[in-house]
Amino acid sequence: MMASNNRSNRIVVPEAKQALNQMKLEIANELGLSNYNSIDKGNLTSRQNGYVGGYMVKNLVAMAQRQMAGQSSMK
Repeated sequence: MMASNNRSNRIVVPEAKQALNQMKLEIANELGLSNYNSIDKGNLTSRQNGYVGGYMVKNLVAMAQRQMAGQSSMK
């Protein structure tokens, strides 16, 4: 389901906002979008914008998996 507004993009842990923004810029830079913070995202293709978000999710999932793997049990 596609959201028609930004309410679905609320950060659950507000303290993480700065780290998430930094991750976004680092990923965009790795993808060749070196000035991602200052460019108009509307001028990028859906694919370019999607890559940044997709790689962010991939990295966040990997971080969560590593953290979970370090726990001896989950109850």
